[in-house]
Amino acid sequence: MKLSAPFGRLSFKATSFALVGGLNTVLDTSIFFLLLAYVTSSIAAANVGAWLTVIVWSFVMNSFTTFSAETGAKPRLRHFPGFVGSGIMAVTASTIAIVLAAMVMPVWAAKALAILVSFTVNFSITHFLVFPAKGGRDDA
Repeated sequence: MKLSAPFGRLSFKATSFALVGGLNTVLDTSIFFLLLAYVTSSIAAANVGAWLTVIVWSFVMNSFTTFSAETGAKPRLRHFPGFVGSGIMAVTASTIAIVLAAMVMPVWAAKALAILVSFTVNFSITHFLVFPAKGGRDDA
């Protein structure tokens, strides 16, 4: 069974977004646990602090890779507020998820769950609202 072009492109973008996100996750998680160990005992503060350190890196990398067709492979300032907005929605969902999950599971497992929640929220908003396909179609 052959996949349609829009689904194939969406799948490719999701994979690219996930790869960039993987790098971001390593940085985010490292900073999260460093903040938790040495700066604050607040899980929420450590989560938000770690997120703040990776948002610009993520924007630049996704502009060059995942959304290069929409950006001309250049970070464009006009996309940054929307990207930050999607990140704020994602970090809010992630923070709620980690705080609630940490009540019933180890913090490392809660962080893993929060990463999945963050990916789903962030990719959806970023793909459909921040960097919509040219002409509003995924097969453009």
